[in-house]
Amino acid sequence: MKPVMLLGPTASGKSAVAMALAERFPVEIVSVDSAQVYRLLEIGTAKPSRAERARVPHHLIDIVDPEDSYSAARFAADAHRLVTEISARGRLPLLVGGTMLYAKALREGLHELPPASAELRAELDREAEQIGWPALHTRLAGVDPPTAARLAPGDSQRIQRALEVYLLTGQPLSHWIAQQRSDAAPPLEALRIALEPSDRSVLHARIETRFRAMLAAGLIDEVRQLRERPTLHSELPALRSVGYRQVWAWLDQPGPMEALANAGIAATRQLAKRQLTWLRSDPGRLVIDCLAPDCADQVARHLISSS
Repeated sequence: MKPVMLLGPTASGKSAVAMALAERFPVEIVSVDSAQVYRLLEIGTAKPSRAERARVPHHLIDIVDPEDSYSAARFAADAHRLVTEISARGRLPLLVGGTMLYAKALREGLHELPPASAELRAELDREAEQIGWPALHTRLAGVDPPTAARLAPGDSQRIQRALEVYLLTGQPLSHWIAQQRSDAAPPLEALRIALEPSDRSVLHARIETRFRAMLAAGLIDEVRQLRERPTLHSELPALRSVGYRQVWAWLDQPGPMEALANAGIAATRQLAKRQLTWLRSDPGRLVIDCLAPDCADQVARHLISSS
């Protein structure tokens, strides 16, 4: 059986489906998540529990410190190596997550920048009409200083593209370009299964429930502890992750707890929207409704039929 990629937006139930599959198949799970690679980021990354990791082998979780960076190119190399090792053990590599840049790195390699999003460009154009391109240039400087430094405040086309890449991938354009390598790993041949919601409002409700649960579980205290590390700051890739970014900003200027909750929920819903946009760009994916009661059973049947 060839490797399986189980992808989906945040709160689509990927981890639960993966654990259900582990009850039926000899799988080892490879995380496709740019936040779960970081140590000390626990609550806000929704990592599998210690018990789950004890039951089923998981890879690419807690492998770098939050001070460090972890690129899509490095992920592709690590994932290819793990797929080979897991297959050699006679087990099924199950790649699970929602970092679509990582998924693209496996599906297509890293030789091209992400394609343009007409919808996102239209949104940026509308913002520019309201506040001007210099203001968007200032925003770009906050998330991608190297790129902003080489662009004029009125260079609308390049500012738009740089912001588009950041919003689509969660990584600044400068970081993305730095990872382009002539020796990038080749595309991975895998069964690609996408867990997508038939009713996006239900996914939105799940996102709200989950983010509020993270706050109740101590996400604010977790970020406070991270802030105590002198080597950490808010511009590090680890701390730009959705949830962590909002809590860090709230701790800089504390306000009503509900304002923090709303900011985190809104940012997570925007993330889910971008993830679904990326998924729809893959015509070869097999779509399964993540809201279906028998979602895991459907995935299992497709695994069997593809073997």
